[in-house]
Amino acid sequence: MPDDPRPGPPDPTRRKFLYTTGGSAAAAVIATYATSTPDAAAQRSSSEPIAEGPVIEGAVPITLRINGKDRQLRVDPRATLLDCLRETVVLTGTKKGCDHGQCGACTVHVNGQRVNSCLTLAVMHDGEEITTIEGIGTPDAMHPMQQAFVRCDAYQCGYCTSGQIMSAVALLKEPCGPDDAAVRELMSGNICRCGAYPNIVTAIQQVRKNA
Repeated sequence: MPDDPRPGPPDPTRRKFLYTTGGSAAAAVIATYATSTPDAAAQRSSSEPIAEGPVIEGAVPITLRINGKDRQLRVDPRATLLDCLRETVVLTGTKKGCDHGQCGACTVHVNGQRVNSCLTLAVMHDGEEITTIEGIGTPDAMHPMQQAFVRCDAYQCGYCTSGQIMSAVALLKEPCGPDDAAVRELMSGNICRCGAYPNIVTAIQQVRKNA
């Protein structure tokens, strides 16, 4: 009996399927980008500052003056100041520790006052002055408090150190008694799990005496 001349059913392989669907998806993405990008550019005024940050549905524009520089940002209204600094502005010196305001690792200055950045929303600080550890000093020009922490070996693992220094710098402008007990009280919101507290107090007291 002769072979059946009619073609058999298609026999797709996994490789062919992935190739076909992958090519279609790529074409769709390219087409979307090609049609949307010119429109977005046309709608933006040449004098309008481009906000930093990912495109997030419901994001709101804010301006934060961070370490002396104005930053035009788009942020999720639910984003904390800590997450904004670390993820949007990419200033990772401010650490996320407990994320509940209990350890002080995320301490920054807002208008000169120390705050736990994990407990406040970024949108609440539109137009305000934010100082992070990156704005305190650099390796070539360290703040006296940073120098004292190095000199007194006031850190071990280092994870809490940026928050400790930010609180210590703020303490210099706050009412504080002259003795070590007063310093420990005002630094009690900053936890060092390595237990470097004696050296931290020594570093702070050295800076206070030389101020």
